[in-house]
Order: sequence, then C-alpha cells, then structure tokens
Amino acid sequence: MTIELRHLRAFLAIADEGTITRAAARLHTGQPAVSRTLRQLETHLGVTLVDRSTHHLELTAQGRTFRAKAAAAVAAVDAALDPGALTAWPLRLGHPWAALGDHTIPLLRRWDERHPGVPLQLRRVDDRLAGLAQGAVDVALLRGPLAEPGLVTVRLLEEDRVAVVPAGSELADRESLTLADIAAWPVALNTVAGTTTLDLWPPHARPAATIEVTNTDEWLTAIAVGRAVGISTAATPRMHTHPAIAYRPLTDAPPVPVVLAWRAGPPAHPAIPDLVALARAVVAGGQAVG
Repeated sequence: MTIELRHLRAFLAIADEGTITRAAARLHTGQPAVSRTLRQLETHLGVTLVDRSTHHLELTAQGRTFRAKAAAAVAAVDAALDPGALTAWPLRLGHPWAALGDHTIPLLRRWDERHPGVPLQLRRVDDRLAGLAQGAVDVALLRGPLAEPGLVTVRLLEEDRVAVVPAGSELADRESLTLADIAAWPVALNTVAGTTTLDLWPPHARPAATIEVTNTDEWLTAIAVGRAVGISTAATPRMHTHPAIAYRPLTDAPPVPVVLAWRAGPPAHPAIPDLVALARAVVAGGQAVG
C-alpha cells in the first residue's frame, strides 16, 4: 500500500504520547483508526516499531531509529507547505546553549548585511543535536565530539572550559579551579545537551554526587541557589550572566570543539555553504562584541 503523511503523524503521536488513547485524542480520531494506521506502517516497513506488551507503549530499537526519520520528513513537508516560505526560505540555525558565544551577534549582523533575502533564524533547542535529527533546524552550532552518523561537520574553534560556582561560595574566592576542586561539590550535569560527563574525571577521583538537569535554565538555577557547581565553556559567561553565579578558569580540563553541523544529503538548504564561510571569517577575524 502507499504510505501517506498521516501514517507518519500517527506514529509520531504514539511515540510522543505513549498510548494509543492519547495519540487518538491528539489526532482527533478514534483508537481503532490509529491502531490500524500503525499496523499498516509496520507492515510496509516489515518491522515492529512499537512494543505493545505493556500498558505504556515503548518504541523498539527500529522504532527509535524511524522516529527521527519520520520527524525529519514531517518537518520537511510542513516547511515546504508553509506559505511564508514561498517568498523567503529562512535558514534555521539551531543551538542547545550559548550559540557561537560572543561571535553570535557579529555573525547575525553580517549575515543580514550580506544575505538580506535569506533570513537567518537562531533557535535554541534543548537537544544534543539542537533539533537536527528531527528536521527542526537546517544547521546547528554544537559542542563536543559527535558520533552520530549522517552528519557533515565543520570545526570553527575550540573553547576553554570554565568552572561555574555559586557566587557566595569559597570557590568563588579563588582565581582558578581544578577538577579536584569541583569534585568536592555536587556537580550539575545537563544530560540532554551538556558537554560535561563523569568521564572528565579519572575513575578514582570522580564527584561523589551529581544533580541531573535537562536544560540550561535548570542547570543555572541549581548552581545559583548553591545546590551544585558546574563545568561549561568560555562562551557561557558571555551569554549567561547571573548575579548569583561566578565563572572561574578550569586549569586542567581539555578544551571543547565548536562545530557547525548539518544532515548529509538532500534536502540541504542552499545557503549552508555561505553560513560556513561567514562563520569561519567571523571567528578568524575575532569580531566579537565586547
């Protein structure tokens, strides 16, 4: 049979909601129709996408892989059918936090000057790939090593790491800090989009406690109220100032690479090479807002 967009939307609703009942309510249809649509999609693909053995449905390994592909396909169709995109095709630049640091404003300003017919939309997406896998953005500014297949990456620069501590703590009184200093406190870890993991410390010297958060705002709040300390890069103090937070150089941690990344193959936005060239020029020229 022919697979239609409704099959993908039904599968994504099931994946998001976790039950056929809630997926049907979201799609404004009946449960039998959603179940039938899912069976048709699985029959076409020849795999089981959803484990139905429990009350709360779980995606299979194939289902998790297909979810990203389905989301990207639906996003591409929605973008193609957006009437506003017929007069201008925006280039959507995602980032999970800090964008390009203090190079961000010069990049956006120079883009507007050089490419007035292609709006550059900066979008923060709390996701490791800043929405690339779901097709929510065309290109993304990402930090840290990337192991995901199917991505094209261009390294722009490396950023030194900094310790992020409560302003009233004794750590804030020091000019610089080490990983051992940080390990004496609970460490806030952004498990969704952060670059800090326990692997940053030697196995015998890891922090005794961690606090897991899911976005930058939660991470900053945990540190500001004195529940934890954190590690970030030099871009963060330039983008996220807070009276209850102090940033100090972290002297014994490796730097973090910053890359532009996009999905390999079509449909790629035709302005991506222009963005790569401009980002490189801005970084190389040191044109930052002080």
